[in-house]
Amino acid sequence: MSKITPLNPHKLIKVLQKAGFRILRQKGSHIIMIDDKETRVVIPVHPGKDVKPGLIRVIIKEAGLSREEFLKLSREA
Repeated sequence: MSKITPLNPHKLIKVLQKAGFRILRQKGSHIIMIDDKETRVVIPVHPGKDVKPGLIRVIIKEAGLSREEFLKLSREA
């Protein structure tokens, strides 16, 4: 089982787009994404900072993805 490592926020956004999410809006340094089932996920985008593994796990859970699905999508992105 692979470890979840820190990710660039823009790569995280690409992974979520592959999972069916789209950007709804941006407010300041946070991008709000939504899918067809109205599931909302907030991605912090701070210049020069990666999203840490703990927050990535929370985002995966909010998005309704499994760890394996997320890791597969992140390898493809």
